Amino acid sequence: MNNSFFERKYVVQGIFIIAAFLLACRLFYLQIIDDSYILSANNNVLRKVVIYPARGVILDRNGKILVQNEPVYDLMVTPREVKPFDTLALCELIGIDKEGFDKRYQKAVNFSPYRASIFEKQLSAQTYARLQEKLFQFRGFYVQNRTVRSYPDSVAAQFLGYINEVTEKDIERSNNFYRPGDYIGVSGVERAYEELLRGQRGVQNLMVDAFNRPKGHFMDGKYDTLAVAGEGLVSSLDLELQKLAEKFMKNKRGSVVAIEPSTGEILAFASTPSYDPNLMVGRERGNNYMKLLNDPNKPMFIRPIQAQYPPGSVFKVVSALVAQQAGMIDEHTRWNCPGGYSYGGGRGFMRCTHVHGTIDLPAAIQGSCNTYFGHVYARMIDQRKMKSTKAYSLWRDAIMKFGVAQELGVDLPNEKKGLLPTADFYSKRYGNDKWGSGYNISNSIGQGEVEITTLQMANIMAIVANRGYYFRPHLIKSIGEKKVVKKEFVEKIPVGIDQKYFEPVIEGMSRVVKYNANIRIPDIEMCGKTGTAQNPHGKHHSVFFAFAPRVNPKIAIAVFVENVGYGATYAAPIASMMVEKYLKDTISMSKAVQERVLKESNLIVPEPPKNTTEPVISKANGNKPQSRKRESYVKHNEVAVINELKRHIEYKNSEGR
Repeated sequence: MNNSFFERKYVVQGIFIIAAFLLACRLFYLQIIDDSYILSANNNVLRKVVIYPARGVILDRNGKILVQNEPVYDLMVTPREVKPFDTLALCELIGIDKEGFDKRYQKAVNFSPYRASIFEKQLSAQTYARLQEKLFQFRGFYVQNRTVRSYPDSVAAQFLGYINEVTEKDIERSNNFYRPGDYIGVSGVERAYEELLRGQRGVQNLMVDAFNRPKGHFMDGKYDTLAVAGEGLVSSLDLELQKLAEKFMKNKRGSVVAIEPSTGEILAFASTPSYDPNLMVGRERGNNYMKLLNDPNKPMFIRPIQAQYPPGSVFKVVSALVAQQAGMIDEHTRWNCPGGYSYGGGRGFMRCTHVHGTIDLPAAIQGSCNTYFGHVYARMIDQRKMKSTKAYSLWRDAIMKFGVAQELGVDLPNEKKGLLPTADFYSKRYGNDKWGSGYNISNSIGQGEVEITTLQMANIMAIVANRGYYFRPHLIKSIGEKKVVKKEFVEKIPVGIDQKYFEPVIEGMSRVVKYNANIRIPDIEMCGKTGTAQNPHGKHHSVFFAFAPRVNPKIAIAVFVENVGYGATYAAPIASMMVEKYLKDTISMSKAVQERVLKESNLIVPEPPKNTTEPVISKANGNKPQSRKRESYVKHNEVAVINELKRHIEYKNSEGR
């Protein structure tokens, strides 16, 4: 019994002795051998430094850089650590005045006396180099590395978009993924692909001495995390073609979209007036942004997907295809054009550009005959042995399959869908459903209430080039090192038109180019159509759309130049030169035409005055309603003009817009 007691006593004592020995060894190691705690005790701050990842680089389809990163430096401050210092010396180093210093410092105090916040953003490498030598004099201040966007060629501003510091709403929407001081894509591809481009933040735990000098990583970096760079993107843009489009569109208002029909990849995406994307980077970004925002020419407006125009002649191409599929016409259907189309029992007359005589479908496409397509529309609405409202709805549904009056799903935010009124809208307007084609005859030639975007125009050309289908237009070709392609961009979308019905339309488009020496391309059969879209604000819009070559097409293009007159004046030469450059890497057009297109004179028409008569809403300029007389390309009698104008205004202001 006693022996057992003594044995237990010695066991317990042994445990205590061993525990004491281990504790002594640990204390010896920590105090004598391991100097991390001595170093920490001598330090004033254990600083957590956020490591911002580089955003993903964006390349063009040939590997040329569109967007890259360059280093900048944010000056950070933790107010509770600040000791008295020469504030004027710091102000001189970073280029601010004393008032600016006080404002920044108070903002940091209000944010938190104990947490670091940005004192001055995006110092240049030169400023940082000067500051670094004297940073130890400014207790509580330190520099945090980060990167900003850089645009080597200063092109495609509306496509690329820009980034900005996150707002409180951004932080809330992200479930607190973002923190104050982070940057987020605001527009363009930067916004559309934000989650891929942004990467993942890292953290370093640094020990800093009383002189504000880093003394190493806490626990040798055991608790540090690495930043992960964002995914790189390969865009579908051809940089050289994009630069050419912006060069041709200089001093003009409008847009250019070129698409590769076999893939839906957008080769060029020009919106003018434009701006240098580098203006949205750096310490002057805020001032530059306000100047751009207040610019009356609205350079930040993304015209290829947001400006909505009367489609004009491109609509005749779609109408011809839809009417053939419905069995209402064929390539041999002929009508006589006496210089216009009479409707409403002779009460209305829609003029044509010429007296074409008796013509068939290819000739009507070639001559852009308003009379012919007035008859086509009348057959589709009035002669299908059904109520006109149902016939109109069938016609509208067939038109919409071409991507009209709906978003195409391009990989950019804020795409507009355009306009194509429903049958119910017209029935509500007229108080019954007894109306016929004469009540909205302007639809037959792509005028009236109908509006589409330049992207939709180019996509229609891609559909014609493919003889009946399209791929969703997109600006990003692949994502990351694995070259991932979004599945929605490889889906073939049919439009419900048999392939055989495209040939007479394509033949007419081929003749347009073949018999126009100013836009014909040597050794390439381009199929296109000039257009002159009605503009209620004044001078008409110049439009041209085309694809080439006729066999195995490589490019479809739409050019829209506002307020410059006929399609052959500017839009057609621009498209022709771009197509030739893309297919042959040369431009053979006469120097005189090139000089006329490239001349430096400003063709941007000022905003219309507000002291004229009828109010009209124009979506083309992204503006509020202006007042101006409507100059209609479609000439009706006086009563018809007034009625059409009233219908136009009523529709624009209706809830169904």
